[in-house]
Amino acid sequence: MALLTGPLFSIDASGTVGKTITYAKWKGRNYARQRVIPMNPKSAAQTGPRSMFAYLAKAWAGLGDVAQATWNALAEASQISPFNAFVGANLQRFQLNKAPTQANPAAEASTQLTVSDQTLTGGVGHIQVDLTPSAATDIAGFIVLRDASEITSFAWNKVVAVIPADGANEVNFTDSPLAPGTYHYRAAVFNVDGVLGELKADDSAVAT
Repeated sequence: MALLTGPLFSIDASGTVGKTITYAKWKGRNYARQRVIPMNPKSAAQTGPRSMFAYLAKAWAGLGDVAQATWNALAEASQISPFNAFVGANLQRFQLNKAPTQANPAAEASTQLTVSDQTLTGGVGHIQVDLTPSAATDIAGFIVLRDASEITSFAWNKVVAVIPADGANEVNFTDSPLAPGTYHYRAAVFNVDGVLGELKADDSAVAT
């Protein structure tokens, strides 16, 4: 990546030139980079980390001062903000096939919960996933996996959604856009202290 002064002999520049170079600005600095087209921006290996990041960004605000303070030591050691420590550590846990934790370190001492009901409904270019937890105590959210074939175990690169829990109530996720075909799903709840629940049995639905 090259930093620029007066890009394109102008005061400022943005966008792509000749489908080759993209000009942009980051933290007040102009830069140029090679234009890159994602091969499959909707693959589970990409949607999973994005969905987890979005979940963590929203969850941080609701943690409260006590839980947020547990991330101060890690933040100071890494010279980053407590928020960045929270997000970074939990993304690392995610890629180790673990659930996120609200406090640091993860206690992982709560009772493992389950998805009591998982309903799939296929439609044009999408499949709706309806999930109900077995209990509301300690639950923080749901993780949804999707694959073109039967899912035999938890794998972070098959995650398509991370959904905040709503107590003991049903939550809904619409997986779209999908090419016509049969898709398999499994879901699990996770607790506030990083305990990942047992995966619901594999089930499938058809997107038309």
